[in-house]
Parts: sequence; structure tokens; C-alpha cells
Amino acid sequence: MKTSIARLLITAASLLTGAASAAPPEASQQDRLDRYTIVRLSSLGGTDSSGNSINDERLVAGYSNLPGDGARHATLWLHGSRFDLGTLGGPNSNVAWPVKNTVGLIAGIAQTATPEPLGQGWSCRAFFPAATSTGFICLGVVWERGEIIELPTLGGFNGFATGANNLRQVVGWTENNVQDPTCARPLQVLQFRPVIWGPDLRQVQELPLLPQDTAGAATAINDRGQVVGISGACGTAVGGVTARNAVLWEKGTVTNIGNLGGVAWNTPMAINEHGDIVGFSNVNPNDGATFNARAFLWTRGRGIRSLGTLPGDALSQALGINDQGQVVGISCTAGFASCRAFLWQKGVMTDLNELVSGEFNEQLFTANDINERGEITGQSLDATGAFSAVWVIPVPRQPGQGPGNPASMARLASGHRSTPITLPENVRLQLLQQLGLSEARFAR
Repeated sequence: MKTSIARLLITAASLLTGAASAAPPEASQQDRLDRYTIVRLSSLGGTDSSGNSINDERLVAGYSNLPGDGARHATLWLHGSRFDLGTLGGPNSNVAWPVKNTVGLIAGIAQTATPEPLGQGWSCRAFFPAATSTGFICLGVVWERGEIIELPTLGGFNGFATGANNLRQVVGWTENNVQDPTCARPLQVLQFRPVIWGPDLRQVQELPLLPQDTAGAATAINDRGQVVGISGACGTAVGGVTARNAVLWEKGTVTNIGNLGGVAWNTPMAINEHGDIVGFSNVNPNDGATFNARAFLWTRGRGIRSLGTLPGDALSQALGINDQGQVVGISCTAGFASCRAFLWQKGVMTDLNELVSGEFNEQLFTANDINERGEITGQSLDATGAFSAVWVIPVPRQPGQGPGNPASMARLASGHRSTPITLPENVRLQLLQQLGLSEARFAR
């Protein structure tokens, strides 16, 4: 297995076609929108898989549940070939965030076989199946050349790695050994801080917080060394009050980039090479730590602005952005009764399901990342409530050929919009758990 993955990562560039991406579409005109074909990626045997990252070499990373859905493993897909990345001896691992580099460095999280000494839930619990989400130490890791490498902490037990750039810098957060009174016991006892590892992965550097804050997390990094993340109180180590402030670190300085009006859940998720940032933010201070977020885009020229939701929806999260400014994410009705993947470009948010070319009988549930070719990865949902990892590929246009197929064009011309699948209750609760919203309804 190690040899196979090493060969995959070393030779990926030589296996790819190098096709150029299509010109940016005119998003304000339905007849000029690109169309997409869907490749469903194979699972490890369970009913829940997700593509969470896609780089410019078309390497998709994410997770797949094992048979029985009691555990999941970090998973790579290359042109449909699947690789199980394994764990640190515990039941679970995951590549939970977009990892944009092309040097073969995959960042994520993995459980060890060591029981968690303080009984903490830690951040990893929101990204693993509920039955095995806690009870073990969980660490930030990288996979490189077939090896899984533990990343050091700041003296505590647990860590979490999110992004990695082409300079071999990895970002995330780890515990120190301070018992913080702003932590919400028993889920969290120890303080945790945003960190950057590398280029020597044995070294960890703490990133500064905003004044008065005690905990935080780094969520993404670009090749310019700009890092985004959150700064706030300890809470339960999953969003909420820890995301009191959305921040940008550059040249050793931390900057508050603002919010959409809320006092929690102000969370950057991705940053492109221009320094444009996307994420989600609560919109009303009266919501407190209750989740009521909208997708946002921050640019240096315009600051932070809401991207809104798809028609009829109440919640949204922007999860990925490329250098062309295309943004992908998820838009949901109130209470997460149903959700749809979206593509935002040139000021317009579009239901990605409306842009599928050909027959596809599942709903594109979330779009998690987008590369420079305009290719997207995320999840689809079928009528039984099973999630599949997907690779969403723009359909090349021939010279002189109109966009899309006649069926798709007729659907859009008639004003048809896809009907979201109403989530079965067990699937809705699973989604809330994935988003870290399972405790005390949406509040943390």
C-alpha cells in the first residue's frame, strides 16, 4: 500500500492530460453557463464518502466510510483510482479541508489507539462517525510518499491539520497544556492555538491571536504564506464562540477581517493566491452561538460581503475558491431540512444541479473545493440517504457549439429549478454532526 501511494504521489503530474480550463462563463446569462458531467467516486464500502479537496493535478482527497459506517478513513482518488490512507491505529482519519498544493503533501487528521486522557471530545469529533468520534487522541497528520506523519502539538494531547501549500507549510491548531476556563467541559478542557508546521514538519510555530482571545485555529494557507482562520474563546473546540473573529495572518501580523453581523461562526474556509477569502459568518448578534450563517467573500478592495443563499434557502457556507474567483459551497433550508451545492461566479449564485449535463439521478448536495480547471469535488445524495464522493467536470465546448445539451437548455429556458431532496431525519442529524451542530440543537 505504501509503495502504491508513493508511486501515485510522485508520478501524478506525468499521468495527467494537462488540458486547459474553459474561459470564464457569463454567469448572468443562463444560456452561457458551463455544463458539468459527474463522476461518482468509489467508496471503501460504507454509505458516506466525500471529496473535500481537489488540486490542479486532479487529485481528489476526502474520506470514505468503511462497511457498516462505524469508521471512516482518509481517501485519495486519482482519475477514479481509490487509495485508503489508513490511520494512526485508531478507527478514523479524514482529509477534512481543501489541500491545494501539488507537491504530494496531504494534510488531515487521524486517531491513534491511545485513549484520550481527559475524556475530551476535541475538534475531530465533528468529522468522524458518531459511534467512534471520541475516546481516542486525534492528531494533525500529513501523508507523504505513502507514509503517515504525526505533527507535533504545543504540549497538549490533540491536534488538527487543514491546509498545506507548495512550500511545505501546513496549518491547523493544537492543544497546549493550559486548562482554560472559557472551555466548555467535558467536551474541551485544554486551550488550543492556531499553528503552522514546516517546512520542517517536526517544528511547530504558534500564530498570534487577537487581544483578549484565548483560542483559535488556522484553516487555510496559500503559496504567499497568507493564513486564514479564527480567533475567540475555547468553547467546545468546534466553531461557535471560537469563531468570534475571522482573521488573516500575514508577515507575522494578525488582522480581523470582519463579519456579516454575528458574534460567532465567523469562519474563513479557503484563500486563493490573490488573497481572496471565502467562508461563512453569522448575520445577527442576537443569534449568539446559534448557527445562522451565510456564505461570504472577502477581498482587500471590497472587504467582506455576503454571497446570499439559493432561492428559498436560509443558510449557506462558502467552502472553496480558485484564482478565477469561482466559489463553491452549500446552501440549505432552515434546520438543514434540505441542502444543495452551489457555484458562485460573477456575482451570481447558481444551483450546481441545474448545470449537470446528461442523466444524473442524484442531488449534488455540497461542493467543497474547486481547482484552476474549474473542476469541483463534493458529495451527492441519493434517495436512500447515501452520500457519494463526486468529481464534477466542466464539459468542453466545441468551436461554434452552443453550451449544454438540449435537455439542460430546455430545463433552464422553462424556468425549471431542481427540487431539493428532503433529508431523512437520520441523514439530517448526520449532517448536523458533520457540521459540528449536534450539541444543544445548533448552539455551541
